[in-house]
Amino acid sequence: MSNNQLTIHEAHQLLKSKHLSSVELTKACLERIRQVDDKVRAFVTVTDELALKQAQQADKLIAAGDIMPLTGVPALIKDNICTKGIRTTCSSRMLESFVPPYNATVVERLSDGGAVIIGKANMDEFAMGSSTENSALFTTHNPWDLSRVPGGSSGGSAAAVAAGETVYALGSDTGGSIRQPAGFCSVTGLKPTYGRVSRYGLVAFASSLDQIGPITQDVTDCALVMNAIASYDERDSTSVPNPTPDYTRCLTADIKGLHLGVPKEYFVAGMQAEVGTAIKVAIKKLEELGAIIEEVSLPHTPYALAVYYIIAPSEASANLARYDGVKYGYSYLETDNMWQAMEQTRERGFGPEVKRRIMLGTYALSAGYYDAYYLKAQKVRTLIRQEFDRVFEKFDALVTPTSPTVPFKIGEKTADPLQMYLSDVCTLPINIAGVPAISIPAGFAGGLPVGMQIIGKPFSEETLLRVAYAYEQATEWHKKRPSL
Repeated sequence: MSNNQLTIHEAHQLLKSKHLSSVELTKACLERIRQVDDKVRAFVTVTDELALKQAQQADKLIAAGDIMPLTGVPALIKDNICTKGIRTTCSSRMLESFVPPYNATVVERLSDGGAVIIGKANMDEFAMGSSTENSALFTTHNPWDLSRVPGGSSGGSAAAVAAGETVYALGSDTGGSIRQPAGFCSVTGLKPTYGRVSRYGLVAFASSLDQIGPITQDVTDCALVMNAIASYDERDSTSVPNPTPDYTRCLTADIKGLHLGVPKEYFVAGMQAEVGTAIKVAIKKLEELGAIIEEVSLPHTPYALAVYYIIAPSEASANLARYDGVKYGYSYLETDNMWQAMEQTRERGFGPEVKRRIMLGTYALSAGYYDAYYLKAQKVRTLIRQEFDRVFEKFDALVTPTSPTVPFKIGEKTADPLQMYLSDVCTLPINIAGVPAISIPAGFAGGLPVGMQIIGKPFSEETLLRVAYAYEQATEWHKKRPSL
Protein backbone atom coordinates (compact mmCIF):
# COMPACT_ATOMS: atom_id res chain seq x y z
CA MET A 1 0.00 0.00 0.00
CA SER A 2 1.34 3.44 -0.92
CA ASN A 3 1.53 6.12 1.76
CA ASN A 4 -1.28 8.21 0.23
CA GLN A 5 -3.74 5.28 0.73
CA LEU A 6 -3.18 5.02 4.48
CA THR A 7 -6.09 5.60 6.85
CA ILE A 8 -5.67 8.04 9.74
CA HIS A 9 -5.16 5.24 12.25
CA GLU A 10 -2.67 3.41 10.03
CA ALA A 11 -0.72 6.62 9.41
CA HIS A 12 -0.78 7.43 13.13
CA GLN A 13 0.87 4.12 14.02
CA LEU A 14 3.59 4.60 11.40
CA LEU A 15 4.21 8.20 12.50
CA LYS A 16 4.30 7.21 16.16
CA SER A 17 6.78 4.39 15.51
CA LYS A 18 8.95 6.73 13.35
CA HIS A 19 8.55 4.41 10.33
CA LEU A 20 7.03 7.35 8.44
CA SER A 21 7.38 11.11 8.74
CA SER A 22 4.62 13.65 8.25
CA VAL A 23 6.68 15.26 5.48
CA GLU A 24 6.85 11.92 3.63
CA LEU A 25 3.10 11.37 4.05
CA THR A 26 2.29 14.90 2.92
CA LYS A 27 4.59 14.64 -0.10
CA ALA A 28 2.87 11.35 -1.06
CA CYS A 29 -0.53 13.09 -1.06
CA LEU A 30 0.81 16.11 -2.98
CA GLU A 31 2.34 13.79 -5.57
CA ARG A 32 -0.98 11.96 -5.89
CA ILE A 33 -2.73 15.31 -6.43
CA ARG A 34 -0.27 16.11 -9.23
CA GLN A 35 -0.89 12.68 -10.78
CA VAL A 36 -4.70 12.54 -10.79
CA ASP A 37 -6.34 15.87 -9.97
CA ASP A 38 -6.36 17.01 -13.58
CA LYS A 39 -8.85 14.13 -14.05
CA VAL A 40 -10.74 14.26 -10.73
CA ARG A 41 -10.66 18.05 -10.21
CA ALA A 42 -11.38 17.85 -6.48
CA PHE A 43 -9.20 20.79 -5.37
CA VAL A 44 -9.99 24.49 -5.66
CA THR A 45 -6.72 25.34 -3.88
CA VAL A 46 -3.68 23.17 -3.10
CA THR A 47 -1.77 24.60 -0.13
CA ASP A 48 1.46 22.72 -0.80
CA GLU A 49 3.87 25.20 0.84
CA LEU A 50 1.72 25.56 3.96
CA ALA A 51 1.16 21.79 4.15
CA LEU A 52 4.88 21.01 4.04
CA LYS A 53 5.57 23.68 6.67
CA GLN A 54 2.87 22.21 8.95
CA ALA A 55 4.24 18.70 8.28
CA GLN A 56 7.71 19.82 9.41
CA GLN A 57 6.20 21.27 12.58
CA ALA A 58 4.30 18.02 13.15
CA ASP A 59 7.51 16.00 12.80
CA LYS A 60 9.11 18.15 15.50
CA LEU A 61 6.15 17.47 17.82
CA ILE A 62 6.34 13.75 17.10
CA ALA A 63 10.10 13.71 17.75
CA ALA A 64 9.38 15.29 21.15
CA GLY A 65 6.81 12.57 21.89
CA ASP A 66 3.86 14.93 21.52
CA ILE A 67 1.58 13.08 19.10
CA MET A 68 -2.21 13.04 18.94
CA PRO A 69 -4.34 10.91 16.56
CA LEU A 70 -4.44 13.56 13.80
CA THR A 71 -0.91 14.94 14.25
CA GLY A 72 0.91 15.10 10.94
CA VAL A 73 -1.99 13.67 8.90
CA PRO A 74 -3.11 15.62 5.77
CA ALA A 75 -6.68 16.97 5.75
CA LEU A 76 -8.74 18.62 2.99
CA ILE A 77 -11.25 21.33 3.94
CA LYS A 78 -14.45 22.03 2.00
CA ASP A 79 -14.25 25.49 0.46
CA ASN A 80 -17.15 26.93 2.47
CA ILE A 81 -15.25 26.49 5.77
CA CYS A 82 -13.13 29.54 6.61
CA THR A 83 -9.37 29.12 6.63
CA LYS A 84 -7.22 32.06 7.77
CA GLY A 85 -5.01 33.31 4.97
CA ILE A 86 -6.31 30.68 2.52
CA ARG A 87 -8.85 31.54 -0.18
CA THR A 88 -12.38 30.41 0.71
CA THR A 89 -14.53 30.68 -2.43
CA CYS A 90 -17.65 28.58 -1.81
CA SER A 91 -16.94 27.68 -5.49
CA SER A 92 -18.64 30.96 -6.42
CA ARG A 93 -17.61 33.96 -8.50
CA MET A 94 -19.03 36.03 -5.65
CA LEU A 95 -16.21 34.94 -3.28
CA GLU A 96 -13.58 33.91 -5.83
CA SER A 97 -10.93 36.16 -4.23
CA PHE A 98 -12.14 36.10 -0.60
CA VAL A 99 -9.43 35.32 1.99
CA PRO A 100 -10.86 35.00 5.53
CA PRO A 101 -9.06 36.76 8.41
CA TYR A 102 -9.86 33.88 10.80
CA ASN A 103 -10.21 30.11 11.01
CA ALA A 104 -13.47 28.24 11.50
CA THR A 105 -13.65 26.51 14.88
CA VAL A 106 -13.29 23.07 13.26
CA VAL A 107 -10.09 24.21 11.50
CA GLU A 108 -8.77 25.55 14.81
CA ARG A 109 -9.46 22.19 16.45
CA LEU A 110 -7.71 20.25 13.67
CA SER A 111 -4.75 22.64 13.85
CA ASP A 112 -4.58 22.26 17.64
CA GLY A 113 -4.28 18.53 17.02
CA GLY A 114 -1.35 19.00 14.66
CA ALA A 115 -3.23 18.39 11.41
CA VAL A 116 -1.74 19.27 8.02
CA ILE A 117 -4.10 21.34 5.84
CA ILE A 118 -3.43 20.22 2.26
CA GLY A 119 -6.03 22.33 0.45
CA LYS A 120 -9.62 23.40 -0.14
CA ALA A 121 -12.20 21.19 -1.88
CA ASN A 122 -14.50 22.00 -4.79
CA MET A 123 -18.25 22.01 -4.10
CA ASP A 124 -21.59 23.07 -5.49
CA GLU A 125 -21.77 26.87 -5.28
CA PHE A 126 -22.68 27.92 -1.72
CA ALA A 127 -23.37 24.20 -1.08
CA MET A 128 -26.48 24.28 -3.28
CA GLY A 129 -26.53 21.09 -5.32
CA SER A 130 -26.25 17.32 -5.44
CA SER A 131 -23.53 16.76 -8.04
CA THR A 132 -20.80 19.45 -7.78
CA GLU A 133 -21.88 20.53 -11.29
CA ASN A 134 -23.11 23.81 -9.79
CA SER A 135 -19.57 24.90 -8.94
CA ALA A 136 -18.84 28.17 -10.73
CA LEU A 137 -15.22 27.04 -11.14
CA PHE A 138 -15.33 23.52 -12.62
CA THR A 139 -17.05 20.13 -12.23
CA THR A 140 -15.50 17.44 -10.05
CA HIS A 141 -15.47 13.89 -11.47
CA ASN A 142 -16.17 10.61 -9.67
CA PRO A 143 -12.92 8.58 -9.29
CA TRP A 144 -14.86 5.33 -9.90
CA ASP A 145 -16.05 6.57 -13.31
CA LEU A 146 -14.77 9.93 -14.53
CA SER A 147 -17.86 10.42 -16.72
CA ARG A 148 -20.06 10.50 -13.60
CA VAL A 149 -20.70 12.94 -10.76
CA PRO A 150 -19.18 12.48 -7.29
CA GLY A 151 -22.35 13.75 -5.62
CA GLY A 152 -22.71 17.06 -3.85
CA SER A 153 -22.38 19.48 -2.47
CA SER A 154 -19.22 18.06 -0.78
CA GLY A 155 -18.24 16.30 -4.01
CA GLY A 156 -14.64 17.53 -3.97
CA SER A 157 -14.10 16.31 -0.41
CA ALA A 158 -15.49 12.81 -1.10
CA ALA A 159 -13.77 12.42 -4.48
CA ALA A 160 -10.38 13.41 -3.05
CA VAL A 161 -10.63 10.87 -0.22
CA ALA A 162 -11.70 8.13 -2.64
CA ALA A 163 -8.88 9.03 -5.06
CA GLY A 164 -6.20 8.96 -2.35
CA GLU A 165 -5.41 12.68 -2.72
CA THR A 166 -5.93 13.28 1.00
CA VAL A 167 -6.21 11.03 4.03
CA TYR A 168 -9.51 12.60 5.13
CA ALA A 169 -11.67 15.65 4.56
CA LEU A 170 -14.29 17.89 6.15
CA GLY A 171 -17.61 18.53 4.45
CA SER A 172 -20.85 20.29 5.31
CA ASP A 173 -24.31 18.74 5.16
CA THR A 174 -27.52 20.77 4.70
CA GLY A 175 -29.67 18.13 3.01
CA GLY A 176 -27.30 15.22 2.42
CA SER A 177 -24.16 16.98 1.23
CA ILE A 178 -21.77 14.77 3.23
CA ARG A 179 -23.64 11.48 3.01
CA GLN A 180 -24.72 11.46 -0.65
CA PRO A 181 -21.20 12.10 -2.05
CA ALA A 182 -19.77 9.63 0.48
CA GLY A 183 -22.21 7.05 -0.88
CA PHE A 184 -21.42 7.94 -4.50
CA CYS A 185 -17.64 7.70 -3.91
CA SER A 186 -17.66 4.60 -1.62
CA VAL A 187 -16.23 6.35 1.43
CA THR A 188 -17.60 7.04 4.93
CA GLY A 189 -19.41 10.29 5.75
CA LEU A 190 -21.09 11.39 9.00
CA LYS A 191 -23.65 14.17 9.43
CA PRO A 192 -23.60 14.86 13.20
CA THR A 193 -26.59 15.94 15.28
CA TYR A 194 -27.43 19.62 14.72
CA GLY A 195 -25.47 21.50 17.39
CA ARG A 196 -22.87 18.78 18.02
CA VAL A 197 -20.14 20.40 15.84
CA SER A 198 -19.57 24.16 15.78
CA ARG A 199 -20.76 26.04 12.68
CA TYR A 200 -18.63 29.08 13.53
CA GLY A 201 -16.72 29.90 10.35
CA LEU A 202 -18.98 27.88 8.06
CA VAL A 203 -20.33 30.15 5.30
CA ALA A 204 -24.08 29.95 5.87
CA PHE A 205 -26.52 28.39 3.42
CA ALA A 206 -29.50 27.36 5.59
CA SER A 207 -28.61 28.04 9.20
CA SER A 208 -31.14 25.70 10.83
CA LEU A 209 -29.99 22.76 8.67
CA ASP A 210 -26.20 23.17 8.09
CA GLN A 211 -23.78 20.91 9.94
CA ILE A 212 -20.05 20.15 9.49
CA GLY A 213 -18.82 16.56 9.56
CA PRO A 214 -16.03 14.17 8.49
CA ILE A 215 -15.52 12.27 5.22
CA THR A 216 -13.07 9.43 5.76
CA GLN A 217 -11.87 6.09 4.40
CA ASP A 218 -13.39 4.04 7.22
CA VAL A 219 -15.46 4.23 10.41
CA THR A 220 -12.47 4.31 12.79
CA ASP A 221 -11.17 7.44 11.03
CA CYS A 222 -14.64 8.98 11.28
CA ALA A 223 -14.61 8.50 15.06
CA LEU A 224 -11.10 9.99 15.33
CA VAL A 225 -12.09 13.14 13.41
CA MET A 226 -15.28 13.50 15.48
CA ASN A 227 -13.15 13.34 18.64
CA ALA A 228 -11.24 16.35 17.33
CA ILE A 229 -14.07 18.56 16.02
CA ALA A 230 -17.09 17.81 18.24
CA SER A 231 -17.51 19.96 21.35
CA TYR A 232 -19.31 23.02 22.65
CA ASP A 233 -18.40 26.40 21.13
CA GLU A 234 -19.71 29.58 22.70
CA ARG A 235 -19.15 31.44 19.40
CA ASP A 236 -21.90 29.34 17.79
CA SER A 237 -25.31 30.15 19.30
CA THR A 238 -26.68 26.78 18.10
CA SER A 239 -23.86 24.75 19.69
CA VAL A 240 -25.16 22.37 22.39
CA PRO A 241 -23.17 22.17 25.67
CA ASN A 242 -23.41 18.39 25.98
CA PRO A 243 -20.32 16.46 27.12
CA THR A 244 -18.42 14.96 24.18
CA PRO A 245 -17.66 11.23 24.42
CA ASP A 246 -14.60 9.41 23.09
CA TYR A 247 -16.15 8.07 19.91
CA THR A 248 -13.48 5.41 19.41
CA ARG A 249 -14.70 3.55 22.53
CA CYS A 250 -17.90 2.50 20.77
CA LEU A 251 -16.04 0.76 17.93
CA THR A 252 -16.92 -2.83 18.78
CA ALA A 253 -18.12 -5.40 16.29
CA ASP A 254 -20.92 -6.46 18.66
CA ILE A 255 -24.42 -5.31 17.72
CA LYS A 256 -26.31 -8.30 19.14
CA GLY A 257 -29.74 -7.28 20.36
CA LEU A 258 -29.79 -3.80 18.80
CA HIS A 259 -33.20 -2.94 17.32
CA LEU A 260 -32.81 -1.57 13.78
CA GLY A 261 -35.79 -0.25 11.85
CA VAL A 262 -36.07 -0.26 8.06
CA PRO A 263 -38.42 2.58 6.99
CA LYS A 264 -40.41 1.39 3.97
CA GLU A 265 -40.84 4.95 2.66
CA TYR A 266 -37.10 5.18 1.89
CA PHE A 267 -37.37 2.48 -0.76
CA VAL A 268 -38.97 5.04 -3.04
CA ALA A 269 -40.59 4.64 -6.44
CA GLY A 270 -37.93 5.14 -9.06
CA MET A 271 -35.17 3.59 -6.95
CA GLN A 272 -32.77 1.59 -9.10
CA ALA A 273 -33.45 -2.10 -8.53
CA GLU A 274 -29.76 -2.95 -8.07
CA VAL A 275 -29.45 -0.30 -5.35
CA GLY A 276 -32.43 -1.74 -3.47
CA THR A 277 -31.00 -5.24 -3.77
CA ALA A 278 -27.57 -4.16 -2.47
CA ILE A 279 -29.13 -2.45 0.57
CA LYS A 280 -31.31 -5.47 1.36
CA VAL A 281 -28.21 -7.70 1.25
CA ALA A 282 -26.46 -5.27 3.61
CA ILE A 283 -29.43 -5.29 6.01
CA LYS A 284 -29.37 -9.10 5.94
CA LYS A 285 -25.71 -8.94 7.01
CA LEU A 286 -26.66 -6.74 9.98
CA GLU A 287 -29.25 -9.35 10.93
CA GLU A 288 -26.61 -12.10 10.71
CA LEU A 289 -24.47 -10.04 13.09
CA GLY A 290 -27.23 -10.22 15.70
CA ALA A 291 -29.28 -7.07 15.13
CA ILE A 292 -33.06 -7.34 15.36
CA ILE A 293 -34.48 -6.01 12.07
CA GLU A 294 -38.05 -4.78 11.67
CA GLU A 295 -39.85 -2.78 9.00
CA VAL A 296 -41.22 0.54 10.20
CA SER A 297 -43.25 3.38 8.68
CA LEU A 298 -42.43 7.10 8.68
CA PRO A 299 -45.52 8.37 6.81
CA HIS A 300 -44.48 12.04 6.67
CA THR A 301 -41.24 11.20 4.81
CA PRO A 302 -42.76 11.94 1.34
CA TYR A 303 -43.35 15.56 2.44
CA ALA A 304 -39.70 16.13 3.44
CA LEU A 305 -38.60 17.13 -0.06
CA ALA A 306 -41.23 19.88 -0.32
CA VAL A 307 -40.52 21.07 3.23
CA TYR A 308 -36.79 21.25 2.55
CA TYR A 309 -37.19 23.21 -0.68
CA ILE A 310 -39.23 25.84 1.13
CA ILE A 311 -37.18 26.16 4.34
CA ALA A 312 -33.67 25.89 2.85
CA PRO A 313 -34.20 28.47 0.06
CA SER A 314 -35.96 30.80 2.52
CA GLU A 315 -32.95 30.73 4.83
CA ALA A 316 -30.61 31.04 1.84
CA SER A 317 -32.51 34.11 0.66
CA ALA A 318 -31.87 35.78 4.01
CA ASN A 319 -28.26 34.59 4.39
CA LEU A 320 -27.17 35.51 0.87
CA ALA A 321 -28.61 39.03 1.08
CA ARG A 322 -25.25 40.05 2.59
CA TYR A 323 -23.54 39.65 -0.81
CA ASP A 324 -24.27 43.10 -2.16
CA GLY A 325 -20.84 44.11 -3.46
CA VAL A 326 -20.26 46.63 -0.65
CA LYS A 327 -18.19 45.02 2.14
CA TYR A 328 -16.50 42.00 0.56
CA GLY A 329 -16.60 39.65 -2.37
CA TYR A 330 -17.24 40.44 -6.02
CA SER A 331 -18.39 43.97 -6.79
CA TYR A 332 -19.57 45.33 -10.15
CA LEU A 333 -18.87 49.07 -10.24
CA GLU A 334 -19.43 50.16 -13.86
CA THR A 335 -22.94 51.54 -13.25
CA ASP A 336 -24.62 54.89 -12.62
CA ASN A 337 -25.90 54.25 -9.09
CA MET A 338 -25.66 51.90 -6.11
CA TRP A 339 -28.89 50.03 -6.91
CA GLN A 340 -27.70 49.10 -10.38
CA ALA A 341 -24.31 48.12 -8.90
CA MET A 342 -25.98 45.81 -6.38
CA GLU A 343 -28.22 44.28 -9.04
CA GLN A 344 -25.32 43.66 -11.43
CA THR A 345 -23.12 42.30 -8.63
CA ARG A 346 -25.69 39.66 -7.76
CA GLU A 347 -26.54 38.95 -11.42
CA ARG A 348 -22.89 38.31 -12.33
CA GLY A 349 -21.65 36.92 -9.00
CA PHE A 350 -24.25 34.17 -8.41
CA GLY A 351 -24.76 31.11 -10.60
CA PRO A 352 -28.13 29.85 -11.92
CA GLU A 353 -28.89 27.40 -9.07
CA VAL A 354 -28.12 29.95 -6.36
CA LYS A 355 -30.35 32.51 -8.09
CA ARG A 356 -33.10 29.91 -8.41
CA ARG A 357 -33.03 29.16 -4.68
CA ILE A 358 -32.85 32.82 -3.68
CA MET A 359 -35.96 33.51 -5.77
CA LEU A 360 -37.80 30.47 -4.37
CA GLY A 361 -36.96 31.55 -0.83
CA THR A 362 -37.83 35.20 -1.34
CA TYR A 363 -41.20 34.18 -2.81
CA ALA A 364 -41.95 31.83 0.12
CA LEU A 365 -41.17 34.60 2.63
CA SER A 366 -43.04 37.36 0.81
CA ALA A 367 -46.21 39.00 2.07
CA GLY A 368 -49.26 36.91 1.25
CA TYR A 369 -47.29 33.67 0.83
CA TYR A 370 -45.49 33.36 4.19
CA ASP A 371 -48.37 31.51 5.88
CA ALA A 372 -49.16 29.37 2.86
CA TYR A 373 -45.58 28.17 2.35
CA TYR A 374 -42.96 28.92 5.01
CA LEU A 375 -45.19 28.64 8.08
CA LYS A 376 -46.85 25.47 6.78
CA ALA A 377 -43.44 23.96 5.99
CA GLN A 378 -42.28 24.63 9.56
CA LYS A 379 -45.39 22.89 10.92
CA VAL A 380 -44.73 19.82 8.76
CA ARG A 381 -41.09 19.93 9.86
CA THR A 382 -42.31 19.57 13.45
CA LEU A 383 -44.41 16.54 12.45
CA ILE A 384 -41.38 14.92 10.79
CA ARG A 385 -39.25 15.52 13.91
CA GLN A 386 -41.98 14.11 16.18
CA GLU A 387 -42.25 11.04 13.94
CA PHE A 388 -38.54 10.33 14.35
CA ASP A 389 -38.88 10.81 18.13
CA ARG A 390 -41.66 8.21 18.29
CA VAL A 391 -39.77 5.67 16.18
CA PHE A 392 -36.64 6.03 18.33
CA GLU A 393 -38.64 5.12 21.43
CA LYS A 394 -38.51 1.56 20.06
CA PHE A 395 -35.51 1.44 17.71
CA ASP A 396 -31.82 2.10 18.37
CA ALA A 397 -31.24 3.19 14.75
CA LEU A 398 -32.79 3.13 11.28
CA VAL A 399 -31.21 1.71 8.12
CA THR A 400 -31.91 3.06 4.62
CA PRO A 401 -30.24 3.58 1.25
CA THR A 402 -28.13 6.76 1.10
CA SER A 403 -29.35 7.52 -2.41
CA PRO A 404 -32.00 5.92 -4.66
CA THR A 405 -29.49 5.66 -7.52
CA VAL A 406 -25.84 5.04 -8.28
CA PRO A 407 -23.78 8.08 -9.43
CA PHE A 408 -25.35 9.51 -12.57
CA LYS A 409 -23.65 10.85 -15.68
CA ILE A 410 -22.29 14.39 -15.68
CA GLY A 411 -24.90 16.55 -17.44
CA GLU A 412 -27.65 13.95 -17.09
CA LYS A 413 -29.84 15.95 -14.69
CA THR A 414 -28.68 19.55 -15.07
CA ALA A 415 -31.62 20.45 -17.33
CA ASP A 416 -34.19 19.11 -14.83
CA PRO A 417 -33.80 20.65 -11.35
CA LEU A 418 -36.58 18.49 -9.89
CA GLN A 419 -34.83 15.25 -10.89
CA MET A 420 -31.63 16.64 -9.35
CA TYR A 421 -33.48 17.51 -6.12
CA LEU A 422 -34.85 13.95 -5.94
CA SER A 423 -31.25 12.68 -5.60
CA ASP A 424 -31.41 13.75 -1.93
CA VAL A 425 -34.78 12.21 -1.12
CA CYS A 426 -33.24 9.72 1.35
CA THR A 427 -31.05 12.27 3.15
CA LEU A 428 -33.22 15.42 3.46
CA PRO A 429 -35.46 14.24 6.34
CA ILE A 430 -32.43 13.80 8.61
CA ASN A 431 -31.49 17.50 8.38
CA ILE A 432 -35.09 18.57 8.81
CA ALA A 433 -35.26 16.57 12.05
CA GLY A 434 -31.75 17.59 13.18
CA VAL A 435 -30.74 13.97 13.89
CA PRO A 436 -27.40 12.30 13.02
CA ALA A 437 -26.77 9.87 10.16
CA ILE A 438 -23.79 8.11 8.61
CA SER A 439 -23.24 6.71 5.12
CA ILE A 440 -20.92 3.73 4.66
CA PRO A 441 -19.93 1.68 1.59
CA ALA A 442 -22.41 -1.17 1.08
CA GLY A 443 -21.49 -2.66 -2.27
CA PHE A 444 -21.65 -1.90 -5.97
CA ALA A 445 -24.35 -1.90 -8.64
CA GLY A 446 -23.10 -2.20 -12.20
CA GLY A 447 -19.59 -1.45 -10.94
CA LEU A 448 -20.70 1.81 -9.25
CA PRO A 449 -20.78 2.49 -5.49
CA VAL A 450 -23.86 2.04 -3.29
CA GLY A 451 -24.04 3.66 0.14
CA MET A 452 -26.02 2.52 3.19
CA GLN A 453 -27.34 5.17 5.58
CA ILE A 454 -27.74 4.59 9.33
CA ILE A 455 -29.88 7.16 11.17
CA GLY A 456 -29.98 7.72 14.94
CA LYS A 457 -31.71 9.71 17.65
CA PRO A 458 -30.18 13.09 18.61
CA PHE A 459 -26.62 12.76 20.00
CA SER A 460 -26.48 9.02 19.33
CA GLU A 461 -23.41 9.18 17.08
CA GLU A 462 -21.86 6.42 19.21
CA THR A 463 -24.64 4.00 18.25
CA LEU A 464 -24.31 4.90 14.55
CA LEU A 465 -20.55 4.36 14.64
CA ARG A 466 -21.03 1.05 16.46
CA VAL A 467 -23.46 -0.30 13.85
CA ALA A 468 -21.38 1.05 10.96
CA TYR A 469 -18.18 -0.43 12.40
CA ALA A 470 -19.75 -3.85 12.92
CA TYR A 471 -20.95 -3.94 9.31
CA GLU A 472 -17.65 -2.62 7.99
CA GLN A 473 -15.62 -5.25 9.84
CA ALA A 474 -17.83 -8.02 8.42
CA THR A 475 -17.41 -6.82 4.80
CA GLU A 476 -14.65 -5.68 2.46
CA TRP A 477 -16.36 -2.79 0.65
CA HIS A 478 -14.43 -0.06 2.50
CA LYS A 479 -11.11 -1.54 1.35
CA LYS A 480 -11.84 -1.24 -2.37
CA ARG A 481 -10.18 1.64 -4.24
CA PRO A 482 -10.89 3.07 -7.69
CA SER A 483 -8.22 2.53 -10.35
CA LEU A 484 -7.23 5.91 -11.76
